[in-house]
Amino acid sequence: MTTATARVSASLESSASASMPAPERLPVLLVHGIDDDARTLAPLAAWLARAGFQEVRVIELKPNNGDAPIAVLAGQVAEAAAELRARTGSARLDVVGFSMGALVSRYYLQRLEGRAHVRRFVSISGPHAGTLMGWLRYNPGARDMRPGSELLRGLSAEPSPFGDVQVFSLWTPLDLMIIPASSSRLDGARERTIPVILHPLMVRDGRVLRAVEEALTVEHPEDFLPRPIVPPREP
Repeated sequence: MTTATARVSASLESSASASMPAPERLPVLLVHGIDDDARTLAPLAAWLARAGFQEVRVIELKPNNGDAPIAVLAGQVAEAAAELRARTGSARLDVVGFSMGALVSRYYLQRLEGRAHVRRFVSISGPHAGTLMGWLRYNPGARDMRPGSELLRGLSAEPSPFGDVQVFSLWTPLDLMIIPASSSRLDGARERTIPVILHPLMVRDGRVLRAVEEALTVEHPEDFLPRPIVPPREP
């Protein structure tokens, strides 16, 4: 499995973190979306590095085009998470998933015992209730992401799906990849909508990157509140 790892000095910090509490910064595992790779999440990894996260790992899902079912890709996330915890000596970690990677991460949490090892899960524009775009491909991963798929029905039917994991959902109402855009909502998640005009820009827009940092550092999840619409800030 190929991974890209970002390590930085704790002395680096972002301007956004100055106004936040500073709880423990756990290792962070980033999971990209369909047709993406580690480079897609490089802006987010760099942002978190500047915020003082010393261990940020971006997993490369193989294959990345939907030719493997979500369950198979989730196994790769489970392996990467175990390796990251073992290397850092941390009992827990945080997980951030984008697009298909958010659904893959959710499967890891719900079906592969990830909730026993994850403190916080941040979903960015994930197809949790499916996307009509899943009908444009006929491979296993795309079928899993179609509205009403067997996988999605099963995940949604589980009682207390996330256990003690603190869950956050960031999504744009303008999404043309997750259709309908509201499919990115997760029951019980702390939610924030950010009007980013294109799906791929959700991991480059400064408002989203700042929200991810806040979700991972806010002292109490209930303090993560909707925000007024503000102009984007360059990462």
